[in-house]
Amino acid sequence: MYRRIRDMREDNDLFQRDLAKYLQCSQVSYSLYERGKRDIPTDVLIRLAAFYHTSTDYLLGLTDEQRPYPKAK
Repeated sequence: MYRRIRDMREDNDLFQRDLAKYLQCSQVSYSLYERGKRDIPTDVLIRLAAFYHTSTDYLLGLTDEQRPYPKAK
């Protein structure tokens, strides 16, 4: 999972500080998420999935399908 959020950030030419600002946390906190030194809170995981237009399952490594699931009605 941690590798995947780093890869997504790098694929989008973003810096850790960019994601930290979006998530309203410090760059150090975000770095700890990427390195697997701190568990990613559920709300942060959901916000990352929305930011990257993917699913939390993709970020967690449960699927290789990047497309998000359809919204529930």
